[in-house]
Amino acid sequence: MEGIAQTQAAQRPGGMEGFVADWSSDQRAFKNVSWGKAMMWIFLLSDTFVFGCFLLSYMTVRMSTRVPWPNPSEVFALEIFGTHMPLILIAIMTFVLITSSGTMAMAVNCGYRRDRGRTAILLVVTALLGATFVGMQAFEWTKLIHEGVRPWGNPWGAEQFGSAFFMITGFHGTHVTIGVIFLLIVARKVWRGDYDDGRPGFFTSRGGRYEIVEITGLYWHFVDLVWVFIFALFYLW
Repeated sequence: MEGIAQTQAAQRPGGMEGFVADWSSDQRAFKNVSWGKAMMWIFLLSDTFVFGCFLLSYMTVRMSTRVPWPNPSEVFALEIFGTHMPLILIAIMTFVLITSSGTMAMAVNCGYRRDRGRTAILLVVTALLGATFVGMQAFEWTKLIHEGVRPWGNPWGAEQFGSAFFMITGFHGTHVTIGVIFLLIVARKVWRGDYDDGRPGFFTSRGGRYEIVEITGLYWHFVDLVWVFIFALFYLW
């Protein structure tokens, strides 16, 4: 092993060429990567630009408007047993989604150990946590609509607040919903043993490979990461 490492070190160019070689990628970087995983990374990269444009537009509108922006701590507050609790629902939603990232990571781990039962259970648990998040988001939407928030205005200040809120959270909620559907589909196939037998069909692969679980996990972790930025920029700013 030491001889191989020394040979690789000797072949590595020095100076600026070595720096470029370390931080660039070429066809060799994807040579041993499956098409499914590569396509998921490309999709996530394109989706990053879409979410980035939405968040940059939101920040631009908020900083440029002269009308006072609604206070998120007041808009997203709940009255629980007579106590005014700002952002309590958003905090619970964030906790649920971050927890689902943990169960998704454990599902990927169990998948590569070919533990079919635990993989399926953890995928279902992740899907249930995602569905819980979407349910709480639906409650949040219902509450704000009942209080008068619309895409063209709201009773607390800048009219752009409603359009930004429904566009950004709705687009993210759609991603979560799609992720829940895919999780349930993959969980069913894992439970039936499709990835052990190599049964033909959608979202299947060669026998004995659970790579689709990891690919689904990449999507799910991306959705969770995007929510962290939405939480920080929309609810805490």
